[in-house]
Order: sequence, then C-alpha cells, then structure tokens
Amino acid sequence: MKNSKASAIAGLLTGALVWGLIWYPYRVLEARGISATNATLASYAVALVLSLVLFRRELPGLLRADVLLVAIAVTSGWTNLAYVLGMVHGEVMQVLLLFYLAPLWTVFFARALLGERAGALGLLIVALSLCGAGLMLWRPGLRLPLPDGAAEWFGLTAGVTFALANVLIRKAHAHSIRLKAVAVFTGVVLVAGAMLPFEGGLEVPSAPAAGTLVLLLGIGVVLLVANLAVQHGLTRVSSNQAIVILLSELIVAAASAYLLAGESMHWNQWIGGTLIVAATLLSGRLGENASS
Repeated sequence: MKNSKASAIAGLLTGALVWGLIWYPYRVLEARGISATNATLASYAVALVLSLVLFRRELPGLLRADVLLVAIAVTSGWTNLAYVLGMVHGEVMQVLLLFYLAPLWTVFFARALLGERAGALGLLIVALSLCGAGLMLWRPGLRLPLPDGAAEWFGLTAGVTFALANVLIRKAHAHSIRLKAVAVFTGVVLVAGAMLPFEGGLEVPSAPAAGTLVLLLGIGVVLLVANLAVQHGLTRVSSNQAIVILLSELIVAAASAYLLAGESMHWNQWIGGTLIVAATLLSGRLGENASS
C-alpha cells in the first residue's frame, strides 16, 4: 500500500516537473526555426502514435467517438497548444499563473454540466481567483486588468479549456482513461494542424539536424510518460493532496524561468499568484465535497 502511494506521488511529481520545464525545449526548437505550433504538432504526433501502439485495443472506441469524446479532444487540443504558445512567446510565470485560473472556470462548468453546486467555498474560490488575476494583470495607466498581448491570452484561454476538458473527462465516465488519453493526443494534433495555415503552413525542413529530430521525439515520449504518470497518481491519491503536489509545477517553472531565461516576478505577480494558488488549493477541497 505504501509503495503504491509512493509511486502515485512520484507520478504526480513527474508530471509537475515535466510541465514546469516543457517550455524550454519548445523555445529551443523555436530558436532553430521550428514554430511552436509545428513543434507541438510534431511532438504530440509522436505521443499519439506511441499511445495508439500501446493502447491499440482502444482504437475501436476512438473510431466510434461520441460527441463527448470529440469535445474532450477539441478542448484538450486547444489547452495544450495554447499552453505551449503562451509559454514560448510570453513570460513563463505570468502565462502559467493565468493558466492556473482554471479552478475559477471549473466552478461554472461543473455547475452547468455536472449540476454541482459550489456554495460558499466556490464563491471564495471565484473571489480569490479574480483578485489574484486583477493584481497580476494590473499595470500603471491601465483602466481594466486584461491580458497584455497574445501570449497572455493564450495562457488564459488554455486555463479555460483545461477546466472545461477536466469537467468533460469527469462526465465521460463511460470511456476508459486510456481512450480519453488517446483522444487528448488526437485533439492536440488536429487543433495544431488546423492552426498551421495561420502560421504559413507546415514546416518540413529538407534536412533537419539530427539533434532537432531527437528533441522532437524526446518531447513526444516525455509527454506520453508524463500523461500516464499523472493519471496513475490521480487514481491513487486524493484530489486535495494531488493538487498540492501538482502545484510544485509553479516552483519548477519559476526556478527554470529565472535560471534559463533570466525572468523574475514583480510584486503584483507574487501577491496575485499567491491568491491564485490559494484558490487552487481550495478547489481540491471543493472537489472532495462534491464527491462526498
């Protein structure tokens, strides 16, 4: 039992480590002339192919996809693509904290799609999230605290679709976790492919460097492993504990952004981020209350 819980915690920490660092290899690829959208398409295509090989028994279910599974694919597709675009083109922590407004959106989606009433705790989560976002987005001379630039909008919308995807995944209890994982990878490939015409089309280097190919393949393998590791952890650890562990992603991202990109946070980001983290921690308790 102890070994099972230890492996679950290790799985969640693995996911947090991967998502706190994944921005860097995508920036490396961008510097080598491969756009974030093309890199996302290629790396998730690797993860998709590997998942189809590993979970080939789930393929018939994917071919008979219902509206709910398609919705999971589309929302997850935008979540992962927008996350990468935001992290590559914006400030890592600013984008990540905007992404972590997901509990705010979850309150509304869970009420609309699952009939879950948030109550006073839900209202507190909404208030903390909005105050945190307002502080983070505040700038001198700005009338309304809104995202500044495409990267911040990518981070914000990624959090919205992440919240919606999670609620849809909970609603799609008739589908296996493996099938939903394959749907996620499929959705990212399709959404990234649909975005390519807006970036000039698919980039296929005539003779890509071996290191670039290895990096793309490596990212794909890491994404698959991280996805499976997090799913393993979520099935064996309470939601409240899982959220605390996954929040270590913020620590990894802050350290890596400072060491690898020379980015640091301002006072309003620290305070706003603290409020958003508090809302995220409370959302774990909200999930437990809903399931009890």
